[in-house]
Amino acid sequence: MFHFPSLNTILVPQGAEYKAVCRGLSRVSGTTPTVMPIPVGIKPLTQYLQQLPVDKNSWNRPQSRVLVMGICGSLSQRYRVGDIVLYQDCVYQGKLQECDRSFTAQMQSALLEKVSLVKSLTSDRVVWSAAQKYHLGETLKVDVVDMEGFAALEFFKNTGVAVAMLRVVSDDCHHDIPDLTAAINSDGSLNPLPLAIGLLKQPLAAIRLIRGSLKGLKVLEEVTTSLWVNKS
Repeated sequence: MFHFPSLNTILVPQGAEYKAVCRGLSRVSGTTPTVMPIPVGIKPLTQYLQQLPVDKNSWNRPQSRVLVMGICGSLSQRYRVGDIVLYQDCVYQGKLQECDRSFTAQMQSALLEKVSLVKSLTSDRVVWSAAQKYHLGETLKVDVVDMEGFAALEFFKNTGVAVAMLRVVSDDCHHDIPDLTAAINSDGSLNPLPLAIGLLKQPLAAIRLIRGSLKGLKVLEEVTTSLWVNKS
């Protein structure tokens, strides 16, 4: 079994990603980290972390570690649906925050050849068009995109908490996905009606998104288990 000293918290976007990580850990015997569902988006996540009672924060210990998990979108031809990636850093509006190098190296060692080190972009909107994915990847020199990474690093940067980010690619850079920005509420939750409308407006893109998400979530579940089970 791999041991990650002082890793007592995993942060995962609420909903399907959170459930996938919980399923992965349910197969593990012994002590496992606390899994906390977080809202989607930079502002909702920042507000959520700031409002947590101090005594509820399991990372309020010396040399604590927090692992952020979930799915992400590819902005590079190198990364396809189902690929596992570890973040080196996150960029948002010209600012950069780095993940903890030692913790990230330990995660990389645990996963061996299964994982790639990447540079990530944090976006406050869904990056849905293939043209936009290509443009962002080329101009910003980033590999993947999500909506929470930078906010987590920004929050923890002066706390002494080491942060690593492990994600699974759920959509590639070659195809459009539905623009679901309108389905994300201001508190970071998903609104079912705009979500359904967004999917129905672009049925082929919706099918592609659903297939990619299902594959990404399955790999997310599996990699969660693999980090804490015995290896032969």
